[in-house]
Amino acid sequence: MTGKIVKIGGAAGASIDSAIAVPQLLGVPGINYLIFDYLGEGAMGLFAKLQQADPNSGYMTDFIDVHVAPYMSELKAKGVKFVANAGALNPRGLATALAKRADELGVALKIGVVDGDDLRGRVEELRREGHRDMFSGAPFPDTVLSINAYLGGFPIAAALAEGADIVVTGRVVDSALILGPLIHEFGWKPTDYDLLAAGTAAGHLLECGAQSTGGTFTDWRDVPDWAHAGYPVGECHADGTIVLTKPEGSGGLCSIGTVAEQLLYEVSDPQSYIVPDVVCDFSGVRLEQIGPDRVSVRNVRGYAPTATYKVCVTYEDGWRAVSVMPIVGVEAPAKAERQAAAILERTREMLRDRNLGDLRMTHVEVLAGEGSYGAHARGTTAREAICKVAVEHDDKRAIDIFWREQFSAMMNMSVGTTIGSLSGFGRMPGPVTKMFSFLIDKPRVLARVQAGGHHVSFEAGGTDVFRSPMIVRPPAPTEPSDADPVTTVPLIALAWARSGDKGDLFNVGVIARRPDWLPYIRAALTPVAVAEWYSHFGPSHVDRYDLPGLHALNFVVHESLAGGINSSPRLDAAAKGMAQQLLEFPVPVSPGIAASLTPSK
Repeated sequence: MTGKIVKIGGAAGASIDSAIAVPQLLGVPGINYLIFDYLGEGAMGLFAKLQQADPNSGYMTDFIDVHVAPYMSELKAKGVKFVANAGALNPRGLATALAKRADELGVALKIGVVDGDDLRGRVEELRREGHRDMFSGAPFPDTVLSINAYLGGFPIAAALAEGADIVVTGRVVDSALILGPLIHEFGWKPTDYDLLAAGTAAGHLLECGAQSTGGTFTDWRDVPDWAHAGYPVGECHADGTIVLTKPEGSGGLCSIGTVAEQLLYEVSDPQSYIVPDVVCDFSGVRLEQIGPDRVSVRNVRGYAPTATYKVCVTYEDGWRAVSVMPIVGVEAPAKAERQAAAILERTREMLRDRNLGDLRMTHVEVLAGEGSYGAHARGTTAREAICKVAVEHDDKRAIDIFWREQFSAMMNMSVGTTIGSLSGFGRMPGPVTKMFSFLIDKPRVLARVQAGGHHVSFEAGGTDVFRSPMIVRPPAPTEPSDADPVTTVPLIALAWARSGDKGDLFNVGVIARRPDWLPYIRAALTPVAVAEWYSHFGPSHVDRYDLPGLHALNFVVHESLAGGINSSPRLDAAAKGMAQQLLEFPVPVSPGIAASLTPSK
């Protein structure tokens, strides 16, 4: 790895990420770019509602107030460029507001804008075409809040080539925020598939804030100083290699485990990780610890991109309220269960009396009762519990009845019920936002680029198109060498794991701590066994993929999140705890392996 190095800092992984990242990363010697990924799949509906109330809104105001304005002079003086999808539904409005703030502060900034992803003006056209949801097959929704195509990195590169100091976008695929600068800096072409895939892998490692540098790591006790967690820095090379690290003296941890977990986060088929500019194969990726908090990432393979963009629609469907009632005292979980049943019974009787029809959905979880563990729950004698009750109905009047009645439980149901929903817990009656996804031919979506208020043309895409037969699956790992392993240990003793949601499915990446342990893990974690482990979530099926480069497996658990992050009423709608559940899976190993394990693993 020689020659030019481009340093990119991952300064935000969500709209709720910390404000500590920007000053921390601006202190990194030679830093070139900071990127901000604000737009989770559920965020677009929220921005649409904000824009309905104020047509001039629809973008991430924190990008100006928290992440840019306090550092405008510094970023200009150091020549650091910011790239963010903070534009959401109104990138040009954000650019105007940024320019105004820069003028007020006396800082001359050239602002680039990427849009064209917003398809709200074409809703009727798309509805007439009869698009169906790409996962469930559901028909096109009757009403639409937002509808956006996921764009790629080449428009961002074009804005940077015109000298933009800050580039703001609408809905681009998350990793494009990093791939765009790398295309610009290294001159990568639309047909440089391996390089584009490597840049996408770099983007996937940098887009989620400190999750690649110790955040949400399996071995959380090994991660120092959460209060000053170090945000990731990618030292990117023209050959596609990246060294992932973090600022000197910061907290957190950058290790093979932390990087491998993030690389598999929210990935389905790791040999067909599809983004607009390329299809990535992560199965052969190699990680190497080359120094303290320094991990080298190499050997990413790429294929030609698909001929389509993914389009995500958000829409409203009915009404929901979520009651959260703390209960203190002996047998708290049992009291919570009875209280939830009583509130629902009372509500249903009142709805019948008013001819409003039954609740279309009810969901009860007792927090402290391990309700999300299903058959794996352990008996509990907790003296504190949270009674969570979610309900849905097509008519807001029905939800209002439930919401009013649940308050009365504190006075006439379980002893020990205290202030919950009254103090801001739960969710007041409001619309249910859902998602609908489909594919659209790329020529039908035209990305637009401006820099300094002027139109910019750009090249993106070759003539080749990805086809599934291009993928060559790796051979299955060898079976365990022991004829009959007789000792069982929990998976966490042998592996790291992380899970994440994608619509109505979740994935769990499982990485062996040692390569020779992978055969035992794979023999135990069959798709059937994993489906049974998660049976309380009702998955339709489970897919398993091999990643020999990482000594890892990736599981995709389909139709398991009750509709996905926006519509699921569950405690873990984002599937953040699914890996934690699987890490308790019993894995048969040899007595020798069991004896070699440390007590903490």
